[in-house]
Amino acid sequence: MAKQSLAHSTNFPSQLTLFNTAIINPPKYQLLKWIGNKQRFASRIVAYFPDSYHRYYEPFLGGGAILATLAPTDGMGSDSFGPLIEIWSTLKHSPQLLVQWYTERWEKMANGDKVAAYEEIKASYNAKPNGADLLFLARACYGGVVRFRQADGYMSTPCGIHFPIHPTSFIRRVDEWNQRIQGADFLQLEYEESMSMAKKDDLIYCDPPYSDSQSILYGAHSFSLEHLFETIERCKSRGAFVALSIDGSKRSGRRNINLPIPSGLFEREVLIDVGRSMLKRFQMNGKSLEDEVVHDRLLLTY
Repeated sequence: MAKQSLAHSTNFPSQLTLFNTAIINPPKYQLLKWIGNKQRFASRIVAYFPDSYHRYYEPFLGGGAILATLAPTDGMGSDSFGPLIEIWSTLKHSPQLLVQWYTERWEKMANGDKVAAYEEIKASYNAKPNGADLLFLARACYGGVVRFRQADGYMSTPCGIHFPIHPTSFIRRVDEWNQRIQGADFLQLEYEESMSMAKKDDLIYCDPPYSDSQSILYGAHSFSLEHLFETIERCKSRGAFVALSIDGSKRSGRRNINLPIPSGLFEREVLIDVGRSMLKRFQMNGKSLEDEVVHDRLLLTY
C-alpha cells in the first residue's frame, strides 16, 4: 500500500515545513462545537505527525478537527457515541440532509420562543438520542458545552445566550468539511476495536476525555487512561505510529497534571499552548480567564 503524505492534498496547500512534516491549514470554521475541539491549534499538532503514513485512524473523533485538517486519502474516524457518528456519516454521504436537519431546527427557534424551542429539541434528543438533534444542540447550547448526566446520559446543558449561526453560514461549513472528509470512513466503535485495526506504518491520533477536566463528556465516566496506554503499547509493538493529546498544565503553567504515563512508551513529549479552556469559560460564567491558560501534552511513540 502506498503511503500518504501530510502534503498530499492539492485542495489544501501546505505552508512551511517543520520537523520534516508539512503544516496544513485547518477548516476556516468549526462545523460541530465540541469540548476539547482542536481546531484552533490543529496545525501545531499535525506538524508533529510522521511526514508519511499508510492509513489514518482517529478513534476519539469528537469535533473531527484533526481529521479534517489532514483530509486523509485513506482514513477512519470512529467514536463509541452513536449520535456523533451519525452526524459525521451523514456529512460525508448526505450533506444536504445534514443541512436540512439544522435548518428545520433553526427555523423552529427563529419563528417561536427561543428557549421553548431549544427545550423541545433537547427533550426530543433525550427521549431518543440522535444525530439530527445533537447537531443543533451542540451549536445552540450554553457555551457550546454539551454535557451529559453521569447516571443516565441525559443531555442537560441549557440554551445558549447567543442565537446559533444562520443556515447559510452552516451550509458554507458543510461544503468545506464535506470535501475534507471524503477519504475517511466513519464507524461507531470502541477505541480498542478501532486501534486494533492499525498496522505497521499506520497513524493513530488519540484525543480521549481529559481526566482533569472533561468528565462530563459522553462515556468519560468509565474511561480508563491506564487501559488506553496498554492499547497504545500494543499498537506501537505492531509498528503503528501513535500520537496522544492529553492533560498537560493549567493555571498558566503553575499546575502540572500528573498522569500515570508508562516509562518508555513515548519517545517525545511536546507542550501545545491551547489558550483558555472552553470548558473553564463555561464553568466561570464570563469571569476573567487570565489565570486559566492551558497547555496540552502531545505524546508521540516515534
